Amino acid sequence: MKNFHWLKKISSTQHKLERRLSLGEYKRAVSWSKYIVSPGAEIKSGGQEKWSSADMSQLYIGNKFASGRHSRIYRGVYKQSDVAIKLISQPEEDRELAEFLENQFTSEVALLFRLRHPNIITFIAACKKPPVFCIITEYYRGGSLRKYLHQQEPYSLPLDLILKLALDIARGMQYLHAQGILHRDLKSENLLLDEDMCVKVADFGISCLESQCSTAKGFTGTYRWMAPEMIKEKHHTKKVDVYSFAIVLWELFTALTPFDDMTPEQAAFAVCQKNVRPPLPPSCPTAFCRLIHRCWSSNPEKRPQFEEIVSILESYTESLEQNPEFFSSYEPPRSYSLCVPNCMTNRGSSSLRA
Repeated sequence: MKNFHWLKKISSTQHKLERRLSLGEYKRAVSWSKYIVSPGAEIKSGGQEKWSSADMSQLYIGNKFASGRHSRIYRGVYKQSDVAIKLISQPEEDRELAEFLENQFTSEVALLFRLRHPNIITFIAACKKPPVFCIITEYYRGGSLRKYLHQQEPYSLPLDLILKLALDIARGMQYLHAQGILHRDLKSENLLLDEDMCVKVADFGISCLESQCSTAKGFTGTYRWMAPEMIKEKHHTKKVDVYSFAIVLWELFTALTPFDDMTPEQAAFAVCQKNVRPPLPPSCPTAFCRLIHRCWSSNPEKRPQFEEIVSILESYTESLEQNPEFFSSYEPPRSYSLCVPNCMTNRGSSSLRA
């Protein structure tokens, strides 16, 4: 690709990502870090594999930049390297939830430990010392893809950047699926950017081996990105990640939040009961429209594998390099018949809010 002007955007926003730790944040960080200042327990998976605890004397906790219901993510330094520190807190009053979080932590570390790919977050170390668990990964200055997109004007990303980001994500997911792993929470917030705008798939807290995934009963994913079969708590396969990938592609073209005029529950109802999908903008090339519609098909069997998606995106990349007008002149094969789900319109979406 010849046009790399978008590479400068990430560096121009770095000062926005840096800020001093407030007194309140400092006190909260200290209150959490007191549990991990000494060596933690050995981490053992369900099998025979073991992972030694991180050397917590070499860990320094800095600014908090993300948080969840039971976790907080800080920027820090570990053995003189910039890292991201995920602290998971077990509630003392709920033993069942505490056990669930411990199992989730062990599973996430087991998965991260075995993954090595340019488009997958890099695992560094972990510490298991109840009631707080710690996962240390490489820190990426670009922040999340979601944050980056929300700093852009809607519908403003250039096609070459969209293609590059989409290919990074697809390659990471192809590798993940080749390892027999389902991510199950693929969304822009769980996709991180390094200084070169390379995407890293992150957050494997609710991921699982395909051989160990049964139904989605009691599953806690994110409705706006969730495949219909998961919302319905039915049996699911790797194709749930393909559906989520389609929603991320939509985000790349719009720089907006999917179903932003609905609550998560309303969005889930619309997707399952009305076969609704977020509306693709008129500027979205036919080639991408075709791919997105295939990926978010209500029938999982009709969704392509990531191996095919990577092949398609690589062919688009080569064609765009040879012909800058490729997307405007692209025509789908004559045998291709597009089965389009009900994409929302301003008029139709309001009727789904009940």
